[in-house]
Amino acid sequence: MKQFEKNAKCPLDGVRIIDLSRVVAGNMLSLALADFGAEVIKIETPEGDALRDWRVGGVATHWKVYARNKKSVCLDLRRDEGKQLVLKLVASAQVFIENFRPGTLEKMGLAPDVLLAQNPKLVIARVSGWGQSGPYKHKPGFGTLAEGMSGFAATNGFADREPVLPPMSMADSIAGLYGAMAVMIALRHVEVSGGGGQVIDLPLFDPLFSCMGPQAASYKASGKIRQRTGSRSATVAPRNVYAARDSKWVCLSASTQVMTERLFRAIGRAELIDDPRYKTNTERVKHAAELDAIIGAFIAHKTLNENLEFFDQAEVTVGPIYDISQIIEDPYAKAREVIVELPDDEMGTVPMHCVVPKLTGTPGAIRRPAPKLGEHNDAVLGALGLSAAEITRLESTGVISTGSRKKGATS
Repeated sequence: MKQFEKNAKCPLDGVRIIDLSRVVAGNMLSLALADFGAEVIKIETPEGDALRDWRVGGVATHWKVYARNKKSVCLDLRRDEGKQLVLKLVASAQVFIENFRPGTLEKMGLAPDVLLAQNPKLVIARVSGWGQSGPYKHKPGFGTLAEGMSGFAATNGFADREPVLPPMSMADSIAGLYGAMAVMIALRHVEVSGGGGQVIDLPLFDPLFSCMGPQAASYKASGKIRQRTGSRSATVAPRNVYAARDSKWVCLSASTQVMTERLFRAIGRAELIDDPRYKTNTERVKHAAELDAIIGAFIAHKTLNENLEFFDQAEVTVGPIYDISQIIEDPYAKAREVIVELPDDEMGTVPMHCVVPKLTGTPGAIRRPAPKLGEHNDAVLGALGLSAAEITRLESTGVISTGSRKKGATS
């Protein structure tokens, strides 16, 4: 698998981001931009980003992935000198990211008007659970709450069981990607249109709700609340997961009329094409259980690999249900370099997802592994004009922290 490219040139070279965020959403936002060359300076407290404590097998795997391509400066923002250093960094930056509860930045003396006075062209991304306005703005807002309130959990799972939350940081990840897009829009306004800086108000709820698609329109059109349907779709059929003979699983989606007819012919049931129960998508949705029984019986007589080969030859959209041990061995993942390996002090190398998306003319690259806490104190603060003696003084007073002497300092 392809290793990282330490000296790669990327399209966002020259864009400096000051990132005060913690956990996933802000880190996803800055990661998406760091992978394409932005210089992301993580401002961490002496305790470090909470992701450093999300450990699997004793290893901070979340930090290693979300903090790649970033630098770490460790400051105590409760001290005035720490805040002044942030303002000095802001003067040389294009983007500022934070995800404190609304009002916290203002209490710290780093409100948007203060930041924009320091740098009128600064793009400020404010990530929060419920936004900078509205009746819930002062509430804490982890992604779980957005996943519950957005309609996602209510529609996820099976009708006879409890609603199911996603097994990953879905709301945070989607908000982070929306945030990266918003930052690029705002930067274009500055760089191309000659505009000034602005504030991006990015709650976790809104992006996830937008990804739920036409649930509001569907509710108005039908007067019905969508129920949980397991792996079936409420709008197209057939679509489900089916057990193969060797107790492995395949997923199938025939979401167009052409694909459905191709499927029926492939399994030797061409007569279903004209069967009133299955002739149109609307009728197929009504009779999804009967249709699943027909398809499931066919798939159950073949192993996973036999099913994949059969349907591949028939050009029917069927795929495997994989776990990570199978993903890393799949020819697609290997050929497309979906997983890359970075050098790592603890693991030797650490595997993680590649830069997404792939651009032919201006590709991104992984240029450095996740930093140790405060690893770039000297380099970043020295570039501000601080002498070695001044940095030592600030360390002695606790304004700057040296990661090697702090809990969770390793990446």
